[in-house]
Amino acid sequence: PAVRSPAADIYDRAAAELEPQGFDCECLGGGRISHQNQEKKIHVYGYSVGFGRANHSVTTEKLKAKYPDYEITWADEGY
Repeated sequence: PAVRSPAADIYDRAAAELEPQGFDCECLGGGRISHQNQEKKIHVYGYSVGFGRANHSVTTEKLKAKYPDYEITWADEGY
């Protein structure tokens, strides 16, 4: 049997909750987030093996809106 990624499991759970509410779900990519709460830093990077690379600049802008007092950066490098 094929091995499923944790990202696929997370997507399936989110879609199962959202689709009955009328939302159409599609995963546009993935990556990782490093959160250093003491330093108030968040770094978005990498990609998902199953879903490819997300547009990290979009993720970063959403995080900046939610956490304006954090230093938030992104890079395409890393896994």
